[in-house]
Amino acid sequence: MDLIKHLYYHSIILSCLLLVPTHVHSSKLPHNKHATWNVVDFGAQGDGKHLDTKAIQTAIDTCTIKGGTVFIPAGTYLSGTLFLKSNVTLHIAESALLLGSKDLDDYPKIRPQFSSYNDLFHTQSLIYAENLENIAITGKGVIDGQGNVFRVTTKKRPDRYKDRPFIIWFVTCKNVFVENITLKNSAAWIQHYLACEDVIIRGIKVYNHCNQNNDMIDIDGCKNVIISDCIGDTDDDALTIKSTSGRLSENITVTNCVLSSHCNAIKLGTESHGGFKNIVIENCIVKPSRVEETIFGYSKGIGGIVLTVVDGGILDGVQISNIRLDGPKTPIFMRLGNRGRVYREDMEKPPIGSFRNVILSNIIATQADSFGCSITGLPGHALENITLNNVHIEYKGGGKLRSALNVVPENAENYPESTMFGQLPSYGFFIRHVKGVTLNNLYLSFEQPDYRPAIICDDVAGLDIIGLRADGTKEGHALIKLNNSQDVLISQARLDSPIRLFLTIEGAGSRAISLIGNDLRYAENFYQISEYVDKNEVQMVGNLYSK
Repeated sequence: MDLIKHLYYHSIILSCLLLVPTHVHSSKLPHNKHATWNVVDFGAQGDGKHLDTKAIQTAIDTCTIKGGTVFIPAGTYLSGTLFLKSNVTLHIAESALLLGSKDLDDYPKIRPQFSSYNDLFHTQSLIYAENLENIAITGKGVIDGQGNVFRVTTKKRPDRYKDRPFIIWFVTCKNVFVENITLKNSAAWIQHYLACEDVIIRGIKVYNHCNQNNDMIDIDGCKNVIISDCIGDTDDDALTIKSTSGRLSENITVTNCVLSSHCNAIKLGTESHGGFKNIVIENCIVKPSRVEETIFGYSKGIGGIVLTVVDGGILDGVQISNIRLDGPKTPIFMRLGNRGRVYREDMEKPPIGSFRNVILSNIIATQADSFGCSITGLPGHALENITLNNVHIEYKGGGKLRSALNVVPENAENYPESTMFGQLPSYGFFIRHVKGVTLNNLYLSFEQPDYRPAIICDDVAGLDIIGLRADGTKEGHALIKLNNSQDVLISQARLDSPIRLFLTIEGAGSRAISLIGNDLRYAENFYQISEYVDKNEVQMVGNLYSK
């Protein structure tokens, strides 16, 4: 028995030694997880001219035997795809640059075992990991994908997503740690974490303005994720949480980040097959990009906070708080739609998903455009339990009287973008097909006079508007418009300037409407109802208004 054990261990040691390059002396083999493997010792030249892929990969392969750190020192290291291994930390020194090759042949095509919508177009990455454990990328160095050389020349090309490598692509990995590195110039998304668990991303910097689909980060069907202290400036979406498979993105926290995007700064969607559950985002600043030229979107961004479910799936338990938004055209956009995209060809179109239990608190937004914010479901498929608490939005204004008559199509199958309805008939919020809405301490203002209502609610049940302060005009429409809405409480509203009319109530479905304790002394008229509304459905208690 002892002889068998001796031969077994001898074979393991021999196989490990065979993986070490001949120019590395066996005395340099690590004996614990703290060992460091310098890529220069494996033949990396670090001159930015010679391809160092093989040398770096050999260091990674050697390190995975007993664990430790692969060290990239000062220099410029040109590389194609690197396959990370379990129990390996890739550490890039502060003065080191890992440079993605400009030759597409240096990026082998990969098809992950885990199936998702991405299988249709993404196949390459500079750093790839699948089914691994205990992997990390650290250091204050830079990874530059040189993604501009793979740039798409037209948006209409049917295969425009292909042949554009990510920088980081991790699939079904556990215990992932990424810290302090700077990521630049990806040919597509700069980093994609698909179906991973126990992920920490901390203190990274991202700059991505060289190609289409230049997202900052994509968390996709992952579980137990912490993102903190990051700075990103991207042409496409910044903080992006997706679900491109049947797997939920859940138990995710994001805090203390500074984000800039030409598209959407904080986004759940666009893909939502599995959905989103238990997500907390707090203490973040969204500011205009330092880059004015855009590939997609607008220089100051399209959307600030964007929550969408359009491919089935659920959205449940999302809290977003302490956010400063400066510049995006539409600060807040929530959408339950029915695009019904599939992620496998043999799938049937998924049913309409669900969207509930969302709280947005302590939001300040400035430079918002005249599109307006929207919170919308579909007929028979309402959003549920939506709360906005202490939200202050400053709009540019300028909406005309006729704009209040704009018809908002359902657009059930459209791509969920916050500008999808055009200019809304309300300058502040358009809310439709929702059950359970609380607007608490909502402050809406505009720079130029806007003659549209501040808030329109259509097919809304269980609506509380408490502590509203909103700009209006003496020549414009009512400040609030209700249509086919029921169980409504409007309380503690306060007007800071004269308006013609406070409230309009329309639709035979409007009932059980209470107005309690509002200071409406600047309103020439309190409310008016259409002929289809029973006046007994409107109750008033303790309101102040001009005689």
